[in-house]
Amino acid sequence: MNWKNTKDRYSSLSIGMHWLMLLLLVAVYACIELRGFYPRGSDLREGLKTWHFMLGLGVFALVFVRLAIRFAAGATPPIRPAPPVWQERLAALMHLALYAFLIVMPLLGWLVLSAKGKPVPFFGLSLPALMGADKALADSLEEIHETIGTIGYYLVGLHAAAALVHHYVNRDNTLLRMLPRRGGRMS
Repeated sequence: MNWKNTKDRYSSLSIGMHWLMLLLLVAVYACIELRGFYPRGSDLREGLKTWHFMLGLGVFALVFVRLAIRFAAGATPPIRPAPPVWQERLAALMHLALYAFLIVMPLLGWLVLSAKGKPVPFFGLSLPALMGADKALADSLEEIHETIGTIGYYLVGLHAAAALVHHYVNRDNTLLRMLPRRGGRMS
């Protein structure tokens, strides 16, 4: 597996981590949205919430792996043809916002569970509480978590829309740099 970026594409490892993070985010959101279809206290609802917590903490762990890969992989492959400077700055801000989202959301979730005095499940482990139980603080943190969760839909949607605009309107290589290769050729 190629872990260094080339002059035309992100590394295989970077591409794999990008799409793995997307799949995890879809699963995290699906778990919390689907739980609303089941009655409070039901096993399925509680199971979906537990998976939401565990997958969210998986995002938290993997975002640091992804950042390490990003720094180790070398220079970002340039967009060709080069976009205007304002687009490059906007893209940098969007990436910063996405990484902040991927770190802050799981951390807030962990803090919510801690403040509620609930166990923090992580695939058979019980992670330590980050704070003591405090119902009022738990309610406030949960509200912030939900608000940022809504913002996350827009961040991911804008990121995807920008990639599609680059591909179909600007006709540059932005999207192609991050697509997996199929049969030895770029998709």
